[in-house]
Amino acid sequence: MVFNMDICIISKELIKPTSPSIHHLLPFKLSLMDQLFPTTYIPMVFFYPANNNQDFKGLQISTQLKRSLSQTLSTFYPLSGRVRNNSIIDSFEKGAPFVETRVKGCLFDFLKQPQLNLLNKFLPCQPFGYESNAEATPQVAIQVNTFDCGGTALGLCFSHKIIDGATAMAFLDSWAANTRGHCGEKINPCLFEASSRFPPQNELLVQFPLWVTENYLFKEGNVTQRFVFDADAIATLKDKAKSKRVPNPSRTEALTAFIWKSYTEACRSLRAQPRPSVSIHTVNIRQRTKPTFSRYSIGNLWRHALTACELADTKIELNDLVSLTRASFTNLNYGYLKDFEGENGFQGISRSLLKQLVEIGSRNPEIFFFSSWLQFDLNDVDFGWGKPIWVGLTGEVGRPRGWTNVTFFKQTGRNNEVEVWMTLDEKIMSVVERNAEFCKFSTPNPSIFVPHASS
Repeated sequence: MVFNMDICIISKELIKPTSPSIHHLLPFKLSLMDQLFPTTYIPMVFFYPANNNQDFKGLQISTQLKRSLSQTLSTFYPLSGRVRNNSIIDSFEKGAPFVETRVKGCLFDFLKQPQLNLLNKFLPCQPFGYESNAEATPQVAIQVNTFDCGGTALGLCFSHKIIDGATAMAFLDSWAANTRGHCGEKINPCLFEASSRFPPQNELLVQFPLWVTENYLFKEGNVTQRFVFDADAIATLKDKAKSKRVPNPSRTEALTAFIWKSYTEACRSLRAQPRPSVSIHTVNIRQRTKPTFSRYSIGNLWRHALTACELADTKIELNDLVSLTRASFTNLNYGYLKDFEGENGFQGISRSLLKQLVEIGSRNPEIFFFSSWLQFDLNDVDFGWGKPIWVGLTGEVGRPRGWTNVTFFKQTGRNNEVEVWMTLDEKIMSVVERNAEFCKFSTPNPSIFVPHASS
């Protein structure tokens, strides 16, 4: 079924913090981790069905969201400002863009068979694209889309310059609590832990490592697909992934290894000369340092776990890849991370980056990025009109350049299923989609409503 969607913008405005004291605050310092990541938007689209409660209809929803957003930005005030010199955030009075639209059609018709290419229409910004003007980029932007039926699609774009998954969830939980009127549940973020432990450096120093990240992350010619792995498929993969070295693989480890294996096989079939294959998995480091960070510490508090294998090795098994992945996760410990802290942290990160470039960069590897959101229950974000029926991510990534070879895991909210959102070079995607083993365990873009099993 093709969903013909006509969307009309009703209004645009900037929502600013309610607190007048915001104007007198000192600039917010980025951490070194923030400085080293490009400016790009992470998207989320929350779909809420129409509620019989008359207090939550159309204009009322928008009014309450704007009021509570203004309150929340007073607490999370860096999200209201703009980055300057890749070092600080100031101009907190600039606020967050807030767009309202009207969607012709019914929410349930769209969700029967979600068309991923339409998802970006619900978003206020282009997702996963390279934002060349970081100083003009808002940290968060919102779009409220109201369907004819009364359903709502709440589209959000978070700047990855200071917002990682944990930061986004802290903001969402606090905003939702404020909207519900449960101010006692709102979150008080720890705003200064990251920059005190990972102090920022001169902007000129971080230009080269930032360029390296941009060079590997942003490419042309990408396509995005959504697949669902049901509970039986995940259980089978975890069982196949067991070994003496890793007798209890997690679902993240099993899925990462299985999908990475599918990617490497696709690359092997496409390349005349096999190249090394590298998986880079983002890992939250808040609980891996000493002392640990607060759960609500704001910023890019993650590092990548890097794993490499030779594509020429056709005998590598799933449990081998799980073992390699587990080892890379384990290595992200206090002993490793302490080299990145303090005034000498940049030297530690530079040594680590140089080592990686020497080991793999000179061999032109195939690089695949993974990020698991399974620890974040996006399906519980309740603004007062119930929980979302579904949370989507993205259609096409940024044009002409966008994230490539990036895979996200998220919960579907039912039966221990996992959604896998894959953005790949279109040639690699074409091969993966035809991979018999991959098809055995996954279901491509199923309906949000109909129970399904792996094909």
